[in-house]
Amino acid sequence: MSIKWTSIAAAAALVMGTILPAAAADDIFVPLFTYRTGPYSGGGIPIANGMHDYLNMLNARDGGVGGTKLNVQECETGYNTQKGIECYEAVKGKDPVMINPFSTGITEALIPKASVDKIPILSMAYGLSAAALGDTFPWVFNPPDTYWDGLSVLIKQIAAREGGFDKLKGVTVGYIYLDAPYGKEPIPLLQQLAQKYGYTPKLYPVPGTEMQNQSSQWLAVRRDRPKYMIMWGWGAMQPTAVKEAAKIAYPMGNFYANWWNGDEDLRGPGEAGKGFHNLNWHAVGSNFPGLQDIKKYVIDKGMSQTPADEFGDEFYDRGVYNAVLIAEAIHLGQKLSGKKVVVGTDVRRGLENLDLSAARWKELGFEAFANPLSTSCADHNGHGDLFVQEWDGSKWVRASGEVSPMSDVVNPLLEAAAKQYVDKNTGWPKRTEACDHTS
Repeated sequence: MSIKWTSIAAAAALVMGTILPAAAADDIFVPLFTYRTGPYSGGGIPIANGMHDYLNMLNARDGGVGGTKLNVQECETGYNTQKGIECYEAVKGKDPVMINPFSTGITEALIPKASVDKIPILSMAYGLSAAALGDTFPWVFNPPDTYWDGLSVLIKQIAAREGGFDKLKGVTVGYIYLDAPYGKEPIPLLQQLAQKYGYTPKLYPVPGTEMQNQSSQWLAVRRDRPKYMIMWGWGAMQPTAVKEAAKIAYPMGNFYANWWNGDEDLRGPGEAGKGFHNLNWHAVGSNFPGLQDIKKYVIDKGMSQTPADEFGDEFYDRGVYNAVLIAEAIHLGQKLSGKKVVVGTDVRRGLENLDLSAARWKELGFEAFANPLSTSCADHNGHGDLFVQEWDGSKWVRASGEVSPMSDVVNPLLEAAAKQYVDKNTGWPKRTEACDHTS
């Protein structure tokens, strides 16, 4: 097994083929599965930096969480499911508080292991959408929105552009996606909503080996002339798709994507991508006290790999958001268990009690950074409002108000998908975990 690790204690030095020691008896072990190499590193690097920097800042400023130091180690997966499983096997016996796979494929591979090994999985806004149902998946958490929530918001936005859902009949909606578990996850909902509202979906899969060679897909788009395009891409696929769309003069204002399109993906196309839309649930930028503390305690101290011009970019802030969830779950796990050094069973309870109200975001130094989020035993997601942002040629600008997911449509489908998952996985355990609250 060849695994690459990075530790806060090593100040971002890389240790190849060597597993660093797990947390000491008085540390909290937080493994991060990241990908700083390969075709997906364009998004992987800033997200990893954001996660690492925030947790490192807590160590430097606060002595960790609840006065207990965090032992944060990265394991390089290259966005490869097998490598992700290898990383998991390397850490599962070292009392990790949770697993952050940052890959739908890795997440889906680890879901059956979580309840057996008693290690919660945090797949923030990715992974198996049905895992939002805590009664079926008590060890998996995917806040603040599922991929099905996101797709429903995009269809809602397109319907608004057309003048109502009744005007969708006969409209062609193209869906270009990474031909991997991540890209396939929303397709059942896309097709079911098409039956409900009468639009015509056209699918354009992009193999992982062909992300930078999409000429055939965009020739098909030019032939089919879909009025709207939705992208579910990642890594090198993103900027390539925007450039190819510009080549065929596809109207960029009709091109939408989920929340995995960052500044890094649009800087290449630049002006050619002007008008491109994606979804988001948090602010972009560094003008928040919490982010300024990262600069003060980590970046300015030379303890970060973050380039100066990427601090506060969308994906960096996305990594920070993910790290806030980690820290909050640890904090709540400490509160519920009465222990300073918590492990996965404790933090799973914390993940079921997240309550990031506007007041709590402000207390953490992130006033107006993100929408409130709360989870419960039954709801491991929150299904929060989203907004649309637009690329103006050099940066993202907000282009809509808050848009709620189509819960009346999505929730029954999530329940059906959860049942289907249980039926396909013979012997799937029924929930036995107690439900408790911090209040």
